[in-house]
Amino acid sequence: MSKRNRDMERKDGPAMERKVFLSMSTMQTLTFGMVAVLLFMGVQSWSDARRLRNTLNERLNQLETRLTQVSGKLDKVAAAPSAAPAVRRGPDPDRVYTVNTDGAPYKGPKNAPVTIVTFSDFQCPYCSRVTPTMAQIENVYKDRVKMVWKNNPLDFHKDAPLAHLAAMAAFEQGKFWPYHDKLFGGQPKIQREYLLQYARELGLDMNRFEAALNKANGQAKIKADIAEATALGATGTPAFFINGRFLSGAKPFTEFAQVINAELQRLKIPIPPGATAGG
Repeated sequence: MSKRNRDMERKDGPAMERKVFLSMSTMQTLTFGMVAVLLFMGVQSWSDARRLRNTLNERLNQLETRLTQVSGKLDKVAAAPSAAPAVRRGPDPDRVYTVNTDGAPYKGPKNAPVTIVTFSDFQCPYCSRVTPTMAQIENVYKDRVKMVWKNNPLDFHKDAPLAHLAAMAAFEQGKFWPYHDKLFGGQPKIQREYLLQYARELGLDMNRFEAALNKANGQAKIKADIAEATALGATGTPAFFINGRFLSGAKPFTEFAQVINAELQRLKIPIPPGATAGG
């Protein structure tokens, strides 16, 4: 047995766990003390909760006041007249624009009193939809109008760039408008195989056509048209300039007729009967 254990055994008996016996009065005192501590802790928690509730109520009241103030300001802004006019998108229909038509495909008399310039996209469904209206305008106004084509293939139309190159290749052989009709009539079949098919159907020189297509002969003209459309603000298709006056979208014949007729009246040229009757 170690010295330490021997010393403890001499003093307190063997080194082992000792049982402690408490009197009844001592146990009661301890119990009451524990209860008192728990009650004190409960009071402290309740006090903290009450303070927290009061703080939250105060914050909520402040927030409600602030929201009321903001709502009042918004009501005043809504009731006040607009400080600035709405921003117009696209060209101003009341303005006369100058559009470059040099070297562009056209049909109708070169010196017709009314020139309709079309910025269009061969993959655009709205451009295809307006082609019967353009044919109606030609039929009604005859030699009073000249139709001019400008390329504006939109970025998100993946098949349009090649279709426009093909149309320019057909233009080199004097067949732009028949090829134009093939493209819109065959939409959405404007992938390369169909572009070659339309060229064959029109009797184009295929070696010359494919060489122009492969070399992208019309690319410079197409890029120039796109740049001009952007400069004019005509970023959507179809976009029309009737003697420089802007008209947007696949509008019905009557809306085209209003602008055309106004130009004919300005120039003191008789309006065809079909135009006044809506064609």
